[in-house]
Amino acid sequence: MTPTEKQQKVKVATAFGLVYVLWGGTYLGMKIAVEHIPPYVMGTVRYLIAGPLMLGYLALIGRKIRISRLDVVRLIALGVLMLSIGNMGVAWAEEYVPSGLAALIVAIVPIWVAIIEAWILRVRRMSLMGVAGLALGVAGMLVLLWPRLTTGTHLGQLELAGVGILLVASMSWSLGTVLSGRWNLSVDVFIASAWQMTFGGIVNFIVAFSSGGFHKVVWTAHGALAIVYLVTCGSWIGFTAYIWLLEHVPTPKVATYAYVNPVVAVYLGWFFLHEKIDGWMLAGTVIILAAVALVNVSKLKALRASERPKPCVAAEVTGD
Repeated sequence: MTPTEKQQKVKVATAFGLVYVLWGGTYLGMKIAVEHIPPYVMGTVRYLIAGPLMLGYLALIGRKIRISRLDVVRLIALGVLMLSIGNMGVAWAEEYVPSGLAALIVAIVPIWVAIIEAWILRVRRMSLMGVAGLALGVAGMLVLLWPRLTTGTHLGQLELAGVGILLVASMSWSLGTVLSGRWNLSVDVFIASAWQMTFGGIVNFIVAFSSGGFHKVVWTAHGALAIVYLVTCGSWIGFTAYIWLLEHVPTPKVATYAYVNPVVAVYLGWFFLHEKIDGWMLAGTVIILAAVALVNVSKLKALRASERPKPCVAAEVTGD
């Protein structure tokens, strides 16, 4: 192995570590932040710092950040789906559920993506393996939530309400993910993401202001540090490492973050916040991650099959 290859290997390993750990830590960051800061206020501060500063940096290094009217419409839609409903839904739900549980429920995003593509937009068929993954995912959710489904306490009911919010949030994020893959923009992913965060921050501000969220804020050192972490480690460093990996490593390998982030989030929630980990949670974790793996493998096989050269028409006609 040449020195250049060794250096590249170190860069890849470092980037994977950043995505695995830093993105897994965002669930802990949001959990700490929403203890005293309403979710949409937190989302306003986070994205109106991350987005405009990222745009300013890109403009400073000579990148053209101007976008078309169609870009504006599409990026606002993606900002609402992924940041104002998806990400803020997770933050809102973490007022009621542990951060580790939230991460495990959000881990079903690839399953939502498969459902949206196959049964709502009808742009891709779901294979038998994909259906099996979907069924396994439902079973994993039932195992994960069984203690809460069988309890009649007020706390259990609040946690189930939080789970409902997480399901809506993850579905909204998944729809945004599908649309972002289908919509062409006139700018690259960094500029698009900076504008998306800016638009999402503006929408979050409107929601926070209209709901009186700014009057309910209690600024604490922990809350402020959590937002700093979310801006720097979640929106800047983690995202940049993720985009770099997409440009240097096959996408299926990059997608392994979907399996690692929930595990990191569960561990951090247990270590820092003393969140409970029981047998139901461990079993549900294994089943859900296996379900996500099945769905992702089925999609990968379908993509590989679609990339194979098709036989010419004459060969198809004479083949019988």
